[in-house]
Amino acid sequence: MSTTGKVIRCRAAIVWKPGGSFSIEEVEVAPPKAKEVRIKMVATALCGTEMKILKDRNLQHQHYPIIMGHEGAGIVESVGEGVSTVKAGDKVIALFLPQCGECTSCLNSADNLCIKFKQGETHLMSDGTSRFTCKGKPVYHFGNTSTFSEYTVMNEISVAKIDAAAPLEKVFLVSCGFSTGYGGAINTAKVTPGSTCAVFGLGGVGLSVIMGCKAAGATRIIAVDINKDKFEKAKEVGATECINPQDYGKPIQEVLFDLTGDGVDFSFEVIGNPETVAAALASCRESHGVCVIIGLIVGVQLNISGHLFFSGRSLKGSVYGGWKGRDGASKLVSDYMAKKINLDALITHTLNLDKINEAVELMKTGKCIRCALLL
Repeated sequence: MSTTGKVIRCRAAIVWKPGGSFSIEEVEVAPPKAKEVRIKMVATALCGTEMKILKDRNLQHQHYPIIMGHEGAGIVESVGEGVSTVKAGDKVIALFLPQCGECTSCLNSADNLCIKFKQGETHLMSDGTSRFTCKGKPVYHFGNTSTFSEYTVMNEISVAKIDAAAPLEKVFLVSCGFSTGYGGAINTAKVTPGSTCAVFGLGGVGLSVIMGCKAAGATRIIAVDINKDKFEKAKEVGATECINPQDYGKPIQEVLFDLTGDGVDFSFEVIGNPETVAAALASCRESHGVCVIIGLIVGVQLNISGHLFFSGRSLKGSVYGGWKGRDGASKLVSDYMAKKINLDALITHTLNLDKINEAVELMKTGKCIRCALLL
């Protein structure tokens, strides 16, 4: 029986209050309105962003209850009035970074930060209302996506149609983690052949940075993390060497200068730690080193010596790896299908959505890169 135009009751993982854990609840998901799409989610995962929000009071907002999740893929169940780029049955990637195709950023080939991205800050749809209710109460959206629900509603511009043959339990990583890291190296830093790179933080995004550096032709990729359990995986995806800052009696930037002679050509901060940003920048070559901030840093100030800029160094930010949302996701899925990129190595665990709190604990151990949550 068709569900088009009807409210769907399904399960979702809700966080009811700041600092709370996920609670599996039955929710009602309203039909999509104009320019909206309702999606049956198939695969999603916890990203570093959710992990930080769960524990960092600087990031804990006042929008509760909320359905989080911004990395996922699914199948279009129905579409609202005026939707023209996807239809029921299409496989799609959910995008926290929309692509409206009309704003100055979308029309600029060198820009990807669509003006509609900030819609996500309201935690509601464009009309100021929610499509979720639970126990008679409205539930807030998250990151323009809310993938921790069996069904969700997104704006059409936050949905990328992909190859019908693509395995959703693999390509969901294109939704955030892989694209952000891989593109940070390829698009934002523009890593050059023969260069030396340092990657600070070896989670799923950091490993994707390593993949990007390798694909760009870097000959030396130094992986930096305090968890040695991550070193084997880092080398598997392309790191040439791994170092633990705790093994040395001096700042990590000095260690990297000792290892390289004059610093690295490109460094990447993929942790979201202000002190690590300063160290990553200081580890760059004075003449032309490029440091890219990929880790989420919100609610804090960076304390960086101005002396580091009395040279040719540069510090850059990156969102979604510099890819335009819809175009980039579709391209990367096509590249995966053509075996140009490898996502499989990043998925170390698989659980059902109702085990999401177990996934949180797995992520905390550092032994889990990405835990695919199947819906």
